[in-house]
Amino acid sequence: MLKFIQVSKQYLDDKPALENVSFEIDKGELVLITGPSGSGKTTLLKLLTKELEPSEGEIFFGDQDLGKLKRSKIPYHRRKIGAVFQDYKLLPELNVWENIALALSILGHPDNEIEEKVTDLLKLVGLADKAYLFPHQLSGGEAQRISIARALSTAPQIIFADEPTGNLDAENSLIVAKLLRKINELGTTVIVTTHDPVVIKYLSFAHKMTIDKGTLFDENAKKPAKKVEDVEKAEAKEDHDGDHKDRDDHVDDRDDDKEQKTEVKVNKSSDSKEPKVKKHWGFFGVFKHKEKSSQSEKSEKSDNHDPHDHDHHHDDHHDHIEVESEDLDEDEKNEHHQDKKDKKSKSDKPKVKKHEEKED
Repeated sequence: MLKFIQVSKQYLDDKPALENVSFEIDKGELVLITGPSGSGKTTLLKLLTKELEPSEGEIFFGDQDLGKLKRSKIPYHRRKIGAVFQDYKLLPELNVWENIALALSILGHPDNEIEEKVTDLLKLVGLADKAYLFPHQLSGGEAQRISIARALSTAPQIIFADEPTGNLDAENSLIVAKLLRKINELGTTVIVTTHDPVVIKYLSFAHKMTIDKGTLFDENAKKPAKKVEDVEKAEAKEDHDGDHKDRDDHVDDRDDDKEQKTEVKVNKSSDSKEPKVKKHWGFFGVFKHKEKSSQSEKSEKSDNHDPHDHDHHHDDHHDHIEVESEDLDEDEKNEHHQDKKDKKSKSDKPKVKKHEEKED
């Protein structure tokens, strides 16, 4: 809606009031321009209303290049901008109603329309009961609210409030700040220049700019849009990184399964000639066993069996080994017991013989 492009303004031989200033304001924005007195804030307003011409640069209001605006069109341009000043600028000889209605009357609006608009504006600023008072009968806060109502009378596209609370106490500053925010919420673009801490704090959410010694810094400066190719590359990179992460997670899950599996161990004697067992990594992280071909009928069946039943046969094989081992241990115990029995029998024979001789 409003654009300054490398604008500079210098007064005679003095230092530039504005130097290489660039910013852009969209329709419906609330903009806060902060900076000390004399930093160049008022110069921005004068350039916008065509009271001053820039020394360098371009100013666009909508699609209109203000540098190419004809002198006869300046009054029409100014109607699109509602100005609010630090010293109110109310006409002392007119009452509140007449100050607000003056611009509408000059533009030739009918009386019934003027009455309706003025009434609505007085209600908006909360001063409907002050309609017939004169400016000198108003407090500073009231006078500034009437000034805002007058600025709104022509339904401008922008309200430019230049230090609107410079002559007010903290309480009235807050009232004015709330009113400007309300106007913005109703759809009007609002630009506020100020160094008032009350206003700065209350409007802290606004689009902020800072100006000092003619140099402006836009805290909400828009970054240049990314090219389509750059966006596509960034998206492809994100997808690639996501795939790597999924694969890493899958490997971690397999490692966890491996740690949780119990490894089957078979004890063998050193002189055992049983074929060595070949181990390999299965699909779900389970160690499966394959014996070499032609070793035994069981191993051949195991190798040719359906892979889905492989784990079952492996468990049967393990159980068989354990049973044989248990049988072997039992036989050894029986043999040992029999040997002891035979020895005892032999040792008892001489005693029996001596006993028989004694009886004879």
